[in-house]
Amino acid sequence: MATTDPSDKLIKALALIDEAHAQDPRRISVADNGNGNDTIPYELHYSNKMTTYLHKRTANPSELLQLAIRAQHLKRWEVPRDSYPATKAGYYAWRTYLAKRQAELAERMCLEAGYSEAEAGRVAALVRKEDLRKDEETQVLEDVACLVFLDDQFEEFERGHDEEKILGILRKTWGKMSERGHELALGIEMSERARGLVQRALSG
Repeated sequence: MATTDPSDKLIKALALIDEAHAQDPRRISVADNGNGNDTIPYELHYSNKMTTYLHKRTANPSELLQLAIRAQHLKRWEVPRDSYPATKAGYYAWRTYLAKRQAELAERMCLEAGYSEAEAGRVAALVRKEDLRKDEETQVLEDVACLVFLDDQFEEFERGHDEEKILGILRKTWGKMSERGHELALGIEMSERARGLVQRALSG
């Protein structure tokens, strides 16, 4: 199937989003990118992973979905988890605030890039994951976020938590995903220990 060249608006909006990601002071090691650098800002790395998995998950995604995918975690480092109480209620309050803030930032960048208010509002709604299970594009975004967690964050995350909690998180993650998301997740390369935890979670 033929692909459509990106619009000027998409190119500008993605550049604005990536400029914000590039401000993340945290850095992650990557293969040498040819410029003599072997680290990049973490959120830039994360957003690149999100885009990679988007194209594995869906052929020819809409521009607005591409923007919502790229805008996940937008300036998230500015609101650390420990700025909210270390309780379940504190965690959900933090997540709710992040979704609202990230959606507003993404919407503003889309407007600046030339998208209409309706288009920018749609990107914001996707970032907030509205109508999950009913909206196919929101489900795609959820799948991609779960896939990036499993591919890029899970092995480090599981080392810091007890096994039962990890199994519970894996089951919740699996429950959020579509069948296509499950297929892609099972193809992710993992350590023997991480793969074993996934298998235990799915068989429990």
